[in-house]
Amino acid sequence: MGFTPSGLEGGDGRVEQLPHAHRFEVVRQQLPDTRQVAHILVPLGRVAPHQQAGLGARLGGLARGETGAVRVTTGATSVRHFMSEAVVAFRDRHPGAVLEFRTETSGRSCFDALAEGAVDLAWVTIGAPVRGVGQRTVVELPWVLAVRADDPLARGSRITPADLAGGGHIRLPENSSSRTHLDTAFARLGVRLTSDTGVADWDTAILLAGLGMGRAVVPALPGQAATGRVRFLPLPELPPLPVGWAVRRWTALNPPARSFADLIEEQHGAA
Repeated sequence: MGFTPSGLEGGDGRVEQLPHAHRFEVVRQQLPDTRQVAHILVPLGRVAPHQQAGLGARLGGLARGETGAVRVTTGATSVRHFMSEAVVAFRDRHPGAVLEFRTETSGRSCFDALAEGAVDLAWVTIGAPVRGVGQRTVVELPWVLAVRADDPLARGSRITPADLAGGGHIRLPENSSSRTHLDTAFARLGVRLTSDTGVADWDTAILLAGLGMGRAVVPALPGQAATGRVRFLPLPELPPLPVGWAVRRWTALNPPARSFADLIEEQHGAA
C-alpha cells in the first residue's frame, strides 16, 4: 500500500483505514508540505503492525517540528556571515531535524532551485518580483570600500562615489544580483567603474583587496571587521543592499524551516 503527496492533499480515504489514523490526520493538517509525510506513509503498509507505531511517532515529530529536513540555498559567503550562529541555535532547538545547504553563485540559480522544489528557503539579494516566489527583506546592508591599509584613500576621513571612478576594481560577475544593484546605483550617480579582477563572492573580493589586487565595493557584512592589511571605508551615498528570504509559499514551509527562517530574522533584525 502506498500514498503519494497528491493523494494525501486530496484526502485519500485509505489513510483513515490505517491504525493510528487520527495521528496522520493531525499531521496532514499541520504540514502543508506533504512530501515528507508521504515518504513515511509509503512504506507503512509494508511493515508489521508492531512497527507502525514507530512510523506514527515520526509523523508526530514532523508535526511538532522536532524532525524533518530544512533545505536552504544561498552563497557560501552568506552561510558564513548570516547563518553560522543560527545553525548552532537551530541544532539546540531541533536536534532531530536536518539542515541541508546548497551553495549557488547567483540569485537566479537560487530562484531556479526554489522553482524546481529542490530547496525550501533561499537567502538572496531582494530585487524585482519573481513569478511564483515570495521575497521578504530581512536586513539592508550599507556599502563600504575595502582597500589595502596603505591605499591613499584609506588616509582620508571621507570618500564619495566620485573618488572611485576609474579602474582597478574587484567585482562580482555581471549576472550577480548584488552586482546589478551596485551598477544601477553608480549609474544614477554618474560614476563609471572599470574592473581588472573578477571574483565569485564578497569574501574573495575582500581578500584580494588586502593583497593589493585592487579596491572592492562590498556590503558591510555581519562579523566583518578591519584586520591586518584591509580597511573598510563607508560609502553612505550608495543605497543599501536589501537581502533576505525567498520562498515559494510561506504557508507551505514545514515547522523546522519556519523556525530556521525566524532565527535568522531574530539575529539580524527584520527590515
